[in-house]
This record gives sequence, structure tokens and C-alpha cells, in this order.
Amino acid sequence: MEAIPVLSIFAENKPGKLEKITEVLAREGINILGFSIVSVKDFGIIKFLVDKPELAFQKFKERGFTVAKVPCLGLELEDRPGGLYEMVKLISSKGINIESALVYVAETRKRAYFVFEADNLDSAWETLKEEKVNFLKPSDFINE
Repeated sequence: MEAIPVLSIFAENKPGKLEKITEVLAREGINILGFSIVSVKDFGIIKFLVDKPELAFQKFKERGFTVAKVPCLGLELEDRPGGLYEMVKLISSKGINIESALVYVAETRKRAYFVFEADNLDSAWETLKEEKVNFLKPSDFINE
């Protein structure tokens, strides 16, 4: 299994926080390929798929952010209406619980990936490799 590293940052939900977080990536020349934000009252979790995950992780730590590298799976889906529905239908039919997710569009109108965290990633990978799906590999997007 080739897990996809997604950075998860715990942050206060207040004006300017996202600006400070994305500034770290901008200054280091790190490209954001996908992201999601979940907010619960005063705090939130921001997840990033970036082209230089190790460098981004180090820079976030150096600047005092609470950050974790979360292993995920990435599955190719068709970039068309219903493409996401068909992918999550397949995943749920296998009894896999999606804990969080983001979408990475590799080539607009050509290829996209559903990148998700599951409670048992190894089991999810074993179950899904039996299906006719294409997995996103770190070498497909990491540029370090």
C-alpha cells in the first residue's frame, strides 16, 4: 500500500488564521493540490494535500502549528457529474467508513482523485484493490 500523506492542522477559528497557515506554504514554494476545512465552534481542522509534504510538515512545526501527517488512500474518479457518488458508493458498499476526505483534481476535466482517511487504512486498501480502481501514488504528485 502506498499511503497518501495529508497534513492535518488544528487551528483556532478566527480571522487571519488561514492566511497565516497558507503563508507558510506560499513562502516555501509549496503547492496546495487539495484542501478541506472543518470547523466546530472556536476551532477547526484544515487538511492539505501538497506537493512537498515533508517540507510543509517541518515548516509548520517550526512555526509552532499543531500539525500531523495522516495516511490516506487516493482513488481516481471520473471528473463528471456522478463521479464522486459512484466512488463513495463503492467504498461504502465495502463497509469502509470515510472519516475525512478531500478531492484532488490532477487534470481539469480529465482526472481527479478522492483522497480519504479511513479507520483501518490497510483493510480498506486490501478491500478496494480487488475492485477496478486506480490508486493515487505519492510519486504521482510529490515534488521533493
